[in-house]
Amino acid sequence: MKLSPLLIKKQEFEKSMRGYNVEEVQTFLVKVSSDMEEHLNQNEQLENEVDKLKRELDEFHRIEQKLQDAVLKQQETSAQEIEAAKNKSAVIIKEAEIKSAQIIKNAEDIANEMRNAVIALREERDTIIARLKAIVSTQANLLEGKVKEAGEEPKKPKFQEEPEKLDIDVDGIVDKLL
Repeated sequence: MKLSPLLIKKQEFEKSMRGYNVEEVQTFLVKVSSDMEEHLNQNEQLENEVDKLKRELDEFHRIEQKLQDAVLKQQETSAQEIEAAKNKSAVIIKEAEIKSAQIIKNAEDIANEMRNAVIALREERDTIIARLKAIVSTQANLLEGKVKEAGEEPKKPKFQEEPEKLDIDVDGIVDKLL
């Protein structure tokens, strides 16, 4: 049988001759009953407090787990974003390198075309100058021949003067034409 404060208060003892003082026993039983009731109430309060603290602890464990999950998810997301940023920057750098190589190639092609055009123009200029010199020289020779013919006197066969040589600057004429 389990003791309770009420059982202790209601407990009765048989009387005997040389027994204990009934009032002292009753006073003691009341005191024991009060102490026991107080301890039981205190025990119940402590059990209630333990239950409350267990519930709070469980809630804190749930919160902690949610926080840990959130931190892990954030770390994974951050790692993915960092990796994506690295990949994107690598692509941008590669595209810039390709574009710069194309620009350099185009510039080199244009420079080569210009160089070839300058060479072709120089060659054409040299050809034109040579042709002009030939034309001017031919015209000078024709002019000298005409001057010679016009300057000859048929009646003076005794001494033949050297025909007058015209000094024509062919290079000067070509330079003036250009």
